[in-house]
Amino acid sequence: MKMLEHWQIYALGSAFFAGAVSILAKIGIANIPSNLVTLIRAAIITFLLVLLVSVRREWVNPSVLDTRSLIFIVLSAVATGLSWICYFRALQMAPASTVAPLDKLSLAFSVFLAVLFLREHLSGLQWGGVILMTLGALLVGLK
Repeated sequence: MKMLEHWQIYALGSAFFAGAVSILAKIGIANIPSNLVTLIRAAIITFLLVLLVSVRREWVNPSVLDTRSLIFIVLSAVATGLSWICYFRALQMAPASTVAPLDKLSLAFSVFLAVLFLREHLSGLQWGGVILMTLGALLVGLK
């Protein structure tokens, strides 16, 4: 059996922790407004990242960073914030077992956007997987 590559291990870790988010947040969001939950999470993530960047000595003077890259990082951060705001509000209103699958339509959106803007190419088998993921998310998320 072939060993997983480093990026695959990180991707699976991301999937596992993202899956845990719905359950942990659904329990935690019961008596707290969803926007406050988003703020608390952002503060904790900021603290953890400051700690990680400090430990790894990855601080860089912002003036030497590529402007184009920074613009896209800012846009990514805005998209992340809007995603979190929508996600936690949906979790407050509906069961995690229906919110999480619809949220995972982000997989299909990511693939379509990668093909459209990054000029990435998918095989027929990969497109079949995208279709199946989309149908699966819709079947589970739309009772």
